[in-house]
Amino acid sequence: MSVLRSVFGPSKDEIWSQIAKDIGGQHVQGGFLRGGVLRYRSGEWEITLDTYSTGTEATTSHTRMRAPFVNKDGLHFSISREGLFSSIGKFFGMQDIQIGDAYFDDSFVIKGNNEEKIRQLLNEPRLKQLIHAQPEVSFQIRDDDRWFDGQFPEGVDELHFECYGVVKDEKQLKNLFDLFSLTLQRLVQIDSAYEDDPAITL
Repeated sequence: MSVLRSVFGPSKDEIWSQIAKDIGGQHVQGGFLRGGVLRYRSGEWEITLDTYSTGTEATTSHTRMRAPFVNKDGLHFSISREGLFSSIGKFFGMQDIQIGDAYFDDSFVIKGNNEEKIRQLLNEPRLKQLIHAQPEVSFQIRDDDRWFDGQFPEGVDELHFECYGVVKDEKQLKNLFDLFSLTLQRLVQIDSAYEDDPAITL
Protein backbone atom coordinates (compact mmCIF):
# COMPACT_ATOMS: atom_id res chain seq x y z
CA MET A 1 0.00 0.00 0.00
CA SER A 2 1.38 3.41 -0.96
CA VAL A 3 2.08 6.02 1.74
CA LEU A 4 -0.44 8.45 0.20
CA ARG A 5 -3.19 5.80 0.09
CA SER A 6 -2.54 4.80 3.70
CA VAL A 7 -2.89 8.43 4.79
CA PHE A 8 -5.67 9.72 2.54
CA GLY A 9 -7.49 6.50 1.65
CA PRO A 10 -8.54 5.46 -1.87
CA SER A 11 -8.20 8.09 -4.59
CA LYS A 12 -11.14 9.76 -6.29
CA ASP A 13 -10.45 7.76 -9.47
CA GLU A 14 -10.46 4.46 -7.53
CA ILE A 15 -13.76 5.26 -5.84
CA TRP A 16 -15.45 6.64 -8.95
CA SER A 17 -14.30 3.65 -10.99
CA GLN A 18 -15.85 1.29 -8.43
CA ILE A 19 -19.11 3.26 -8.44
CA ALA A 20 -19.20 3.04 -12.24
CA LYS A 21 -18.90 -0.75 -12.00
CA ASP A 22 -21.60 -0.91 -9.33
CA ILE A 23 -24.19 1.17 -11.22
CA GLY A 24 -23.32 0.16 -14.78
CA GLY A 25 -21.69 3.44 -15.75
CA GLN A 26 -18.41 4.34 -17.42
CA HIS A 27 -15.48 6.01 -15.69
CA VAL A 28 -12.88 7.78 -17.82
CA GLN A 29 -9.78 8.75 -15.87
CA GLY A 30 -8.57 12.30 -16.26
CA GLY A 31 -5.31 13.71 -17.49
CA PHE A 32 -3.22 16.79 -16.85
CA LEU A 33 -5.80 19.33 -18.04
CA ARG A 34 -9.06 17.53 -17.28
CA GLY A 35 -10.23 15.50 -14.33
CA GLY A 36 -11.93 12.14 -14.58
CA VAL A 37 -15.55 11.80 -15.65
CA LEU A 38 -18.18 9.27 -14.64
CA ARG A 39 -20.99 8.81 -17.17
CA TYR A 40 -24.21 6.94 -16.46
CA ARG A 41 -27.13 6.29 -18.78
CA SER A 42 -30.57 6.60 -17.17
CA GLY A 43 -33.21 5.89 -19.77
CA GLU A 44 -32.67 8.36 -22.62
CA TRP A 45 -30.52 10.70 -20.52
CA GLU A 46 -26.78 10.74 -19.90
CA ILE A 47 -25.80 11.85 -16.41
CA THR A 48 -22.24 13.17 -16.07
CA LEU A 49 -20.27 13.47 -12.83
CA ASP A 50 -17.01 15.43 -12.79
CA THR A 51 -15.00 18.04 -10.89
CA TYR A 52 -13.69 21.47 -11.73
CA SER A 53 -11.58 24.10 -10.00
CA THR A 54 -11.91 27.85 -9.59
CA GLY A 55 -9.73 30.62 -8.23
CA THR A 56 -6.63 32.39 -9.45
CA GLU A 57 -4.57 29.27 -8.86
CA ALA A 58 -7.47 26.80 -9.28
CA THR A 59 -7.37 26.12 -5.56
CA THR A 60 -11.10 25.63 -4.92
CA SER A 61 -12.49 22.33 -6.15
CA HIS A 62 -16.14 21.58 -6.86
CA THR A 63 -17.99 18.37 -7.60
CA ARG A 64 -20.82 18.67 -10.10
CA MET A 65 -23.40 16.49 -11.81
CA ARG A 66 -25.17 17.44 -15.03
CA ALA A 67 -27.80 15.98 -17.33
CA PRO A 68 -29.09 17.75 -20.46
CA PHE A 69 -32.74 17.11 -21.24
CA VAL A 70 -35.47 18.43 -23.54
CA ASN A 71 -37.42 20.93 -21.45
CA LYS A 72 -41.05 20.77 -22.57
CA ASP A 73 -42.49 23.84 -20.84
CA GLY A 74 -39.52 25.99 -19.81
CA LEU A 75 -39.65 25.00 -16.15
CA HIS A 76 -36.78 26.31 -14.03
CA PHE A 77 -36.10 25.84 -10.33
CA SER A 78 -33.30 26.04 -7.81
CA ILE A 79 -33.14 24.25 -4.45
CA SER A 80 -30.48 25.09 -1.87
CA ARG A 81 -30.09 24.63 1.85
CA GLU A 82 -31.24 27.59 3.92
CA GLY A 83 -28.39 30.08 3.99
CA LEU A 84 -26.36 28.31 1.28
CA PHE A 85 -26.44 29.66 -2.31
CA SER A 86 -29.69 31.37 -1.32
CA SER A 87 -29.29 33.99 -4.06
CA ILE A 88 -29.38 31.37 -6.84
CA GLY A 89 -32.21 31.96 -9.24
CA LYS A 90 -32.69 35.67 -8.61
CA PHE A 91 -31.59 36.49 -12.14
CA PHE A 92 -34.44 34.30 -13.39
CA GLY A 93 -36.89 36.49 -11.49
CA MET A 94 -38.02 33.37 -9.69
CA GLN A 95 -40.17 33.52 -6.59
CA ASP A 96 -39.67 31.78 -3.26
CA ILE A 97 -41.90 28.73 -3.02
CA GLN A 98 -43.36 26.84 -0.06
CA ILE A 99 -44.44 23.28 -0.88
CA GLY A 100 -46.48 22.64 2.27
CA ASP A 101 -43.97 20.28 3.90
CA ALA A 102 -42.84 22.19 7.01
CA TYR A 103 -39.61 20.24 7.51
CA PHE A 104 -38.57 20.59 3.87
CA ASP A 105 -39.65 24.24 3.67
CA ASP A 106 -37.65 25.08 6.81
CA SER A 107 -34.53 23.30 5.50
CA PHE A 108 -34.39 24.59 1.93
CA VAL A 109 -34.79 27.70 -0.18
CA ILE A 110 -36.90 26.81 -3.21
CA LYS A 111 -37.18 29.16 -6.15
CA GLY A 112 -38.92 28.62 -9.45
CA ASN A 113 -40.97 30.03 -12.28
CA ASN A 114 -43.97 27.70 -11.88
CA GLU A 115 -45.09 27.11 -8.30
CA GLU A 116 -47.68 24.46 -9.13
CA LYS A 117 -45.28 22.37 -11.24
CA ILE A 118 -42.56 22.50 -8.58
CA ARG A 119 -45.01 21.40 -5.92
CA GLN A 120 -45.98 18.49 -8.19
CA LEU A 121 -42.34 17.64 -8.78
CA LEU A 122 -41.60 17.53 -5.05
CA ASN A 123 -44.75 15.62 -4.19
CA GLU A 124 -42.61 12.48 -4.05
CA PRO A 125 -41.22 11.37 -0.66
CA ARG A 126 -38.22 9.54 -2.13
CA LEU A 127 -37.16 12.63 -4.10
CA LYS A 128 -37.23 14.79 -0.96
CA GLN A 129 -35.27 12.12 0.94
CA LEU A 130 -32.56 12.14 -1.73
CA ILE A 131 -32.30 15.94 -1.58
CA HIS A 132 -32.05 15.81 2.22
CA ALA A 133 -29.30 13.16 1.90
CA GLN A 134 -26.91 15.68 0.32
CA PRO A 135 -24.92 17.63 2.94
CA GLU A 136 -24.69 20.61 0.56
CA VAL A 137 -27.32 21.31 -2.08
CA SER A 138 -27.20 23.53 -5.12
CA PHE A 139 -29.69 21.74 -7.35
CA GLN A 140 -31.35 23.41 -10.31
CA ILE A 141 -32.48 23.45 -13.90
CA ARG A 142 -30.23 25.87 -15.75
CA ASP A 143 -30.01 27.01 -19.34
CA ASP A 144 -26.92 29.21 -19.27
CA ASP A 145 -24.14 26.67 -19.81
CA ARG A 146 -22.20 27.01 -23.05
CA TRP A 147 -22.35 24.24 -25.61
CA PHE A 148 -19.33 24.33 -27.92
CA ASP A 149 -19.38 27.95 -29.22
CA GLY A 150 -23.03 28.66 -28.49
CA GLN A 151 -25.92 27.88 -26.21
CA PHE A 152 -27.57 24.53 -25.80
CA PRO A 153 -29.84 23.75 -28.75
CA GLU A 154 -33.31 25.25 -28.61
CA GLY A 155 -35.46 23.58 -25.97
CA VAL A 156 -32.57 21.78 -24.24
CA ASP A 157 -31.73 22.69 -20.64
CA GLU A 158 -29.59 21.08 -17.96
CA LEU A 159 -30.35 19.49 -14.62
CA HIS A 160 -27.40 20.64 -12.51
CA PHE A 161 -25.96 19.93 -9.05
CA GLU A 162 -22.75 21.15 -7.50
CA CYS A 163 -21.04 21.35 -4.13
CA TYR A 164 -17.69 22.40 -2.74
CA GLY A 165 -14.85 19.90 -2.59
CA VAL A 166 -14.16 16.57 -4.25
CA VAL A 167 -16.81 14.08 -3.17
CA LYS A 168 -15.51 10.53 -2.62
CA ASP A 169 -18.28 9.16 -0.41
CA GLU A 170 -19.79 6.23 -2.32
CA LYS A 171 -23.23 6.39 -0.70
CA GLN A 172 -23.52 10.14 -1.27
CA LEU A 173 -22.58 9.81 -4.94
CA LYS A 174 -24.91 6.87 -5.56
CA ASN A 175 -27.72 8.84 -3.91
CA LEU A 176 -26.89 11.69 -6.27
CA PHE A 177 -27.29 9.47 -9.33
CA ASP A 178 -30.60 8.26 -7.89
CA LEU A 179 -31.66 11.88 -7.34
CA PHE A 180 -30.99 12.76 -10.98
CA SER A 181 -32.67 9.65 -12.36
CA LEU A 182 -35.78 10.16 -10.25
CA THR A 183 -35.97 13.91 -10.95
CA LEU A 184 -35.81 13.33 -14.72
CA GLN A 185 -38.55 10.71 -14.44
CA ARG A 186 -40.66 13.09 -12.35
CA LEU A 187 -40.21 15.89 -14.91
CA VAL A 188 -41.67 13.58 -17.54
CA GLN A 189 -44.51 12.56 -15.22
CA ILE A 190 -45.52 16.19 -14.59
CA ASP A 191 -45.32 16.92 -18.34
CA SER A 192 -42.31 19.24 -18.04
CA ALA A 193 -39.80 17.12 -19.99
CA TYR A 194 -39.78 14.94 -23.05
CA GLU A 195 -38.46 11.42 -22.63
CA ASP A 196 -36.10 11.98 -25.58
CA ASP A 197 -32.34 11.84 -25.96
CA PRO A 198 -31.11 15.47 -26.22
CA ALA A 199 -28.14 14.17 -28.24
CA ILE A 200 -25.54 16.15 -26.28
CA THR A 201 -22.34 14.84 -24.73
CA LEU A 202 -20.88 17.07 -22.02
